[in-house]
Amino acid sequence: MILFLLCFLPVHAQDAIPSCPLISEITADCDTLRSYSQRTDTVSIPQIAFPTAFRQLGANELTDSLGILNPFWEKLRLLYSGFSTDTIRIVHVGDSHIRGHILPRTTGTLLAETFGAVSYIDKGINGAFCITFTRPDRISEIAALHPDLVILSFGTNESHNRRYNTLAHYRQMDELVRMLRDSLPNVPLLMTTPPGSYDSFRKSRRRMYSVNPRTSIAVETIRRFADDNGLAVWDMYEAVGGRQRACLNWQEAGLMRPDHVHYLPEGYVLQGELFYQALLKAYNDYVGY
Repeated sequence: MILFLLCFLPVHAQDAIPSCPLISEITADCDTLRSYSQRTDTVSIPQIAFPTAFRQLGANELTDSLGILNPFWEKLRLLYSGFSTDTIRIVHVGDSHIRGHILPRTTGTLLAETFGAVSYIDKGINGAFCITFTRPDRISEIAALHPDLVILSFGTNESHNRRYNTLAHYRQMDELVRMLRDSLPNVPLLMTTPPGSYDSFRKSRRRMYSVNPRTSIAVETIRRFADDNGLAVWDMYEAVGGRQRACLNWQEAGLMRPDHVHYLPEGYVLQGELFYQALLKAYNDYVGY
């Protein structure tokens, strides 16, 4: 009789097994978390105030088809969201445009204001070609800074050689990148293109200037090298007007120095802001995928 009654009484020896949630409920929760993550990790993109003389602008974007910058974006995301307090180190190497400090320090200051602990170090040399840095001591100096990202900004001086050769330029970039990868195998590299410059010549005892036609060729070589070797690239030349308008935009806006190669402080600030904007766009693309 007792056994008969036990068969009909509820057993409470263990907790009831919870029912499995519906797939639709799981999907809804994941979507909520995803939306929350995007809201907290993405950053607002500032608008650039261009001079009225600027026309026919291109897209201000980074190209990174292989996603080599993803580890860097993830470090920025963790810093921005408060999950990391480690300082992120960026080393920007280049020619006199970088040696003047204004461009890189504009970008670095804006990144630090947005993300927090960002150290942005510039190492530029007046008159430098990319091959100028293909010395063991200079590579060691860069590696000693323990960068999370290395940015390479060359092309102006290469394109001012009237005997400019694309093959030689390509080989010089290859040597520099090979040396950097040997010393910093896990550090992503980002290349930038030059802003544009003029050739000078004399006519009737007057110094005249014309747009340097080799800049666009050097830009194409840089982009091709970056694509061939899995590097990211920011094409500033195209962003500010490319072959048709880059030099004219800078000159007509009164932002170039009298040598028609270098820029006034306001010009370098604008370049730094453009670089910052391009970096933020790429960061948002990563965290909002």
